Amino acid sequence: MERDGQRVMEMVPFDKSKIFPYAYRHSYAQRHADKGVPIDVLSKLMDHRQLGTTQRYYRVGEGRRREAVERVTAMQFDRNGNRVWRQAQTLLDDEHTRRGLGSVQVPYGICTEPTNVAADGQDCPVRFRCVGCDHFRSDVSYLPDLEAYLADLRRGRERLVAFAADSWAKAEAMPSDEEINRVRRLIQRVRADLDDLTEEERAQVQEAVTVVRRSRRVVSLGMPRHAPPLPDLRPERPSA
Repeated sequence: MERDGQRVMEMVPFDKSKIFPYAYRHSYAQRHADKGVPIDVLSKLMDHRQLGTTQRYYRVGEGRRREAVERVTAMQFDRNGNRVWRQAQTLLDDEHTRRGLGSVQVPYGICTEPTNVAADGQDCPVRFRCVGCDHFRSDVSYLPDLEAYLADLRRGRERLVAFAADSWAKAEAMPSDEEINRVRRLIQRVRADLDDLTEEERAQVQEAVTVVRRSRRVVSLGMPRHAPPLPDLRPERPSA
């Protein structure tokens, strides 16, 4: 409050009109979330049918966010599918602050090219072709975006084949085999690393991905929009 023109901290009675029984559900959810209770467990405790409903009852704390960032950044890859954890370790502190220094977020990962970083991602000569650039990095939290990107590329090729247009126009708009194969290999590499994890480790990564994606701002560079679901990292069960 202000006193004699100065902002001061002073204990004042809490407005009891803001206290009502239903508000305790938010406190209940927040305390469990801060203790690391998985969202699917918390959803059952609160008798919610959808996880999205449970997510509206709490905020992700800084401690959980930092832990989640470290977990997904440990599974970071370059455009060739090579693990880049050594370089990723140096970016952790920046990632905790939205990677404000050293990188900028792009639709399917992050970019580390200095000029593009300084321009907040708006100065890239190979715009829309991140997977063909040495400055591109991706991690397990971008897996659904990469899979949606691959699906978009395949649909684009099929549509252009039957589309009535001049050959030069179709050639320029046609996604290349190299791009499709690059995205496919990157997805396979991420999936392979997930398969090497134990069931408990996969569950931990799944929770970390949920936390990171909830706090991530949406990046759009004019590409076709898609809203992929969160990745299911559980191993597939053999069919009967």
